[in-house]
Amino acid sequence: MSSDKPQNPLHGVTLEAIVTALEAHYGWEKLGQLIAIRCFQSEPSVKSSLKFLRKTPWAREKVEALYLRSKLH
Repeated sequence: MSSDKPQNPLHGVTLEAIVTALEAHYGWEKLGQLIAIRCFQSEPSVKSSLKFLRKTPWAREKVEALYLRSKLH
């Protein structure tokens, strides 16, 4: 059985894993410069970032795109 959908490169990767990998690679300061959202700039933490990103689709898309561009997967 073949699928008409292109394979999703983020399949099986949790948002927590993405945020954790980006923070480990860039650090919060650089991450806040690359994606200007408050959860990365003011008292950042994985927990607060996840809470914000789960409610904010446009921000989540930016984080996922940076993760894919960074080739951390």
